[in-house]
Amino acid sequence: MASSSDQAHYFIIIIATTATLLALWLTKKIFILDKNPSPANNPKLRLPPSPPALPLIGHIHHLASAQPLFKTFHALRQKYGPLLYLRLGSYPVVLVSSPSLASEIFRTHDVSFAAKPDSPLEDRLLYGDSGFVTAPYGDYWKFVKKLCVTELLSTRQLDRSRCVRREEVERLLRKLVAKSEEKAAVDLSVELMSLTNNVTCRMAMSTRCSGEDNEAERCRKLVNESNELTAKMLLAHMLGPFKRVGYFLLRRQAKEFPARCDEMLERILMEHEERSFDCTNPDLMDILLRVSKDPEADIKVTRKNIKAFFLDIFIAGTSTTADAMVWTMAEILNHPAIFKRVRQEIHDLTNGSGNNRLVEETDIPNLHYLQAVVKEALRLHPPVMAAPRVCREACRVGGFDIPKGVAVALNVYSITRDPDVWENPDEFSPERFLQGKVEKGFQANGFAAFGGGRRMCPGSNLAFTVICYAVAAMVQCFDLKVGNGEDGVRMEAGLGMTMSLAKPLVCLPLLQVCLDQFQMEASSL
Repeated sequence: MASSSDQAHYFIIIIATTATLLALWLTKKIFILDKNPSPANNPKLRLPPSPPALPLIGHIHHLASAQPLFKTFHALRQKYGPLLYLRLGSYPVVLVSSPSLASEIFRTHDVSFAAKPDSPLEDRLLYGDSGFVTAPYGDYWKFVKKLCVTELLSTRQLDRSRCVRREEVERLLRKLVAKSEEKAAVDLSVELMSLTNNVTCRMAMSTRCSGEDNEAERCRKLVNESNELTAKMLLAHMLGPFKRVGYFLLRRQAKEFPARCDEMLERILMEHEERSFDCTNPDLMDILLRVSKDPEADIKVTRKNIKAFFLDIFIAGTSTTADAMVWTMAEILNHPAIFKRVRQEIHDLTNGSGNNRLVEETDIPNLHYLQAVVKEALRLHPPVMAAPRVCREACRVGGFDIPKGVAVALNVYSITRDPDVWENPDEFSPERFLQGKVEKGFQANGFAAFGGGRRMCPGSNLAFTVICYAVAAMVQCFDLKVGNGEDGVRMEAGLGMTMSLAKPLVCLPLLQVCLDQFQMEASSL
């Protein structure tokens, strides 16, 4: 989340970057030979159309806006079309903003776009390309994805870890009960960050990283700092041959942030190593540690690989899912009729045959309207602003040439609001998912909340389930009064690499059922 001062800060950084690039343009022209000429200078290529550009900075000035970046991308799409070639300083990017073009990339040319762009944050601050999200497309990436799918996200493993998710949801409910009894407001943004962080960490490495309120806040700040630092480093990266100047200005933050991450991960690794010989129910970290110590393993896994992998899970699996929950709650709080319909659906399912019980994760497949509500919130507020890829092999998309090495960014916000696919695309209308007209997969209907292709988020089904489960439990048990003194939640997005609510979602929880009548897990009491 970003405050108004944070938004001003980002705006100043963009303006300063533009001014610096303009000041250095003549220097580059005189003293530096461009060894990597821009594809735009190749007359043989039919590149996608571009907005007006300036010398050296390219199209950076189009991004110098006080509004969130995804809205700037959306404005560019509306003005110039669904496929644009942008030059951000020395960094060429093709912006893809329509479902049909996204389908062409992730179906027809999926292998060509299976690589991720180099990240200045990972290359300079953390573990390079040793993680899962950052790894190049190849044997190591395939091995880690297979391990993640089979040992963390398979049906068998999800069934085994269902008790973890139940305990964490019930722990959230107990916190809200305590706040209700105190007649105190609660920051749902923090509590839902803690929930998703604990679910992710307990499933992957059997530890709770947000056990206390201060630890939850620390985790939230760590994730937000990661997103903020990534944005700053990307701006520095656009300086091209002068990017080292930007890195130098960020050197202090760039040194302190990875040190804190490494300290946390090293502590967890050491705890696992101490219990590894007695571990009868290994988690994903235990399995990776065993592989790293196996001299005959086909894929060599280092300590650096393990840390990078779990940092990816920690950051990616925490903020995006929590943001999606916050947006979903914000939408239904602003639509009381929808809130009541979700609660009634839950009541009808959990109060049948004289029983009165707390909603369960296994109820989600039968809560069709709840699922429609979450899907609609994900459509309007996709947790990831862009799904970047790099073209590994030159190809043609939409009749235009995409040169090898050029980054391609999926403009998710525009795709999920495409008026050719969605009727009244800016309206929150869960009923659209109940009409039987929406087919499975974003390629068919413009639903790209979790990306696409073989590098689509492998945990998307789990994330969707956790969002539905937590939202259902809160709606069943509480009325939530928005705590900002206004009639509803202000639906303004903050700045940054993910699309989060600009201001914390602060609510006063009013308990509507007696939780003592439900059978709760003892560990959550």
